[in-house]
Amino acid sequence: QVQLVESGGGLVQAGDSLRLSCVASGRTAGASFLAWFRQVPGNDRDFVSGITRSGGITTYADSVKGRFSISYDNTQNTMYLQMNGLKPEDTGVYFCAALRSLRSIDVRAPTSYDFWGQGAQVSVSS
Repeated sequence: QVQLVESGGGLVQAGDSLRLSCVASGRTAGASFLAWFRQVPGNDRDFVSGITRSGGITTYADSVKGRFSISYDNTQNTMYLQMNGLKPEDTGVYFCAALRSLRSIDVRAPTSYDFWGQGAQVSVSS
């Protein structure tokens, strides 16, 4: 199993930056792909960004391309999401998640993931 613990959320103004962290513990080698999802009340969790644990492949939702950057530090077993140029529509609870294996599934679908963090609130005011 893999445990995921998030931190770094907060209240910011439009245009500000935040960096979210997700520390993985347990059998971290069993997580082949990690991702960030965003959820607002009443909605499903939407894919934000994902990365292979090796860091060799990254992918982003169109809404955050050019503003967000995902990375993974294998030494510290920590995934980061650097969020620049934040917009009010970026507001939500951000969850980190991990897959045991990519297999042949849609990495943008939250139902594909095996492990989840507790979530971190990000609020962006205009």
